[in-house]
Amino acid sequence: MAPLSLLQPSPQPAEAAGLSVSQLSERSCSLDTIQQEMERLEQGTRRLAVLLRLALEPDWIWAVLTDYGNLDRFIPNLMSSRELWRQGNRVALEQVGSQQFCGLRFSARVELELEEDPACGELRFRMLSGDFRRFEGAWRVDRDEISTRLLYDLTVQGKPGMPIGLIEQRLQQDLASNLRGVQQEAVRRACGGQNP
Repeated sequence: MAPLSLLQPSPQPAEAAGLSVSQLSERSCSLDTIQQEMERLEQGTRRLAVLLRLALEPDWIWAVLTDYGNLDRFIPNLMSSRELWRQGNRVALEQVGSQQFCGLRFSARVELELEEDPACGELRFRMLSGDFRRFEGAWRVDRDEISTRLLYDLTVQGKPGMPIGLIEQRLQQDLASNLRGVQQEAVRRACGGQNP
């Protein structure tokens, strides 16, 4: 599977790449702009990557992403999020999301296993059980000389009978909303004088 371009590592420092900071900025996603890519894989599988550049320190973003019991307070369409267990840097969550499709309410439940790697700014997840055949990916938080990058990478495959076209369209809209929700909560905490 060819990598999506958003999944490439942060650009190397401008000096090492032989670029000025302004040239580097022009090459990358603008600050506070959401950039998305989608890849259609076989058997109705979709891989989506969503990138948001922020003017916040990575610690604020990480603190929000790992506030598992409160994710449903600031992630749109997430109805509940609860921690099932923790073993070192591994955590299991049960999450229920809800969407409105053509006037009908659609809910999906997943149990996820997450692996926290704060040193690399990566929170990898995979579905243990749930309403999809496949649901896995990662949140990545890193910093370059311009900004903090928040990247969400998701590979999802619906169960037979799920309308993949509708799911694809909703996922693209919802992933952008999810990143905005994380951003807004991190800004709220940073401006509120809390510690990350």
